[in-house]
Amino acid sequence: MRITENANLKEYNSFGTSCIAQRLFHLKKETDVHEYQKHPDGYPKHKLLISGGSNILLGSQIKGSVAKIEWDGIFILEEYENHVLIQVSAGHSWHDFVIWAIDHEFGGIENLSLIPGHVGTAPIQNIGAYGVEAKDSIESVRYFNWNTGETEKISNKDCKFGYRTSIFKTIRRNNGVILSVNFQLTKNNHNYNTEYGAIREELKKYGLKKSLSNISKVVITIRNSKLPNPKLLGNAGSFFKNPVVGIDQLKILQKEYPKIPFYKQSNNQIKLSGAWLIEKSGWKGKSHKDAGMHNKQALVLVNHGNSTGEELWEFAKRVKRNVQKKFQIKLEPEVNLIEIEA
Repeated sequence: MRITENANLKEYNSFGTSCIAQRLFHLKKETDVHEYQKHPDGYPKHKLLISGGSNILLGSQIKGSVAKIEWDGIFILEEYENHVLIQVSAGHSWHDFVIWAIDHEFGGIENLSLIPGHVGTAPIQNIGAYGVEAKDSIESVRYFNWNTGETEKISNKDCKFGYRTSIFKTIRRNNGVILSVNFQLTKNNHNYNTEYGAIREELKKYGLKKSLSNISKVVITIRNSKLPNPKLLGNAGSFFKNPVVGIDQLKILQKEYPKIPFYKQSNNQIKLSGAWLIEKSGWKGKSHKDAGMHNKQALVLVNHGNSTGEELWEFAKRVKRNVQKKFQIKLEPEVNLIEIEA
């Protein structure tokens, strides 16, 4: 474990915003979590856990201690005729894990290619893309409880997964740290999900057969064509969640906007396109100073250079207010706000 005083977290968050943390603890291995918990300047003064930094918007200053998860690794726990159980460390790159699985012909997460961040944050947000969510493959989560000092194994069912949420965003929020995630992936008879988005069209366009690697390649192509690279343009992917409404509200919207895109969910719920709502409100590609919405994907808030977290959030709130005024729909941030007043 290494400790840095007055550390700038700029290189540790995908928006690339400056944030001075009073102390930064680099947790190099799982056992460092125990050491951090007992350190007088560690957990007793804890403010934030950070991993890939891809789903957070940081304020300019954090008074207290920040712990950065840095251990990684992939381990096959059990292997059966049709599936395999794999344990992946919290600090392992999500995309690297996806590619590893495809290289081993293990299926279930290929649609989630190129999603930024680390494996430990996947269950928290229940990350998803192109008809697939992390919950579809997660078997359980290993979780260190700050209060008890014990490591727990939390089953898929007990994670209470929902759309971009889980127990780790609700009653377990800030109560512990995810150490690793266990995934159950298929070894054969893979269930290829190619009906969502442009995947089917892209496979046809390039004359590709359905396979784990081909689906991954197509998803990567689609994402690269629409989403900015955080290394080149600060962003955290989709900043807002796609709103979910009832069928009655959809019918009201369709009277004025008959071509509004929508996706049927369970329990007569309807998911709308947040990007479409933002674009129709006139914010796609708009910016103020260095804060803006991306010109290809309106759901993506971007930092064109030197915006602070507070400036980015102020811009996002303007977009949010305009969408609500035009459509009577409230957009909710998918990204976690840290030391920023919501």
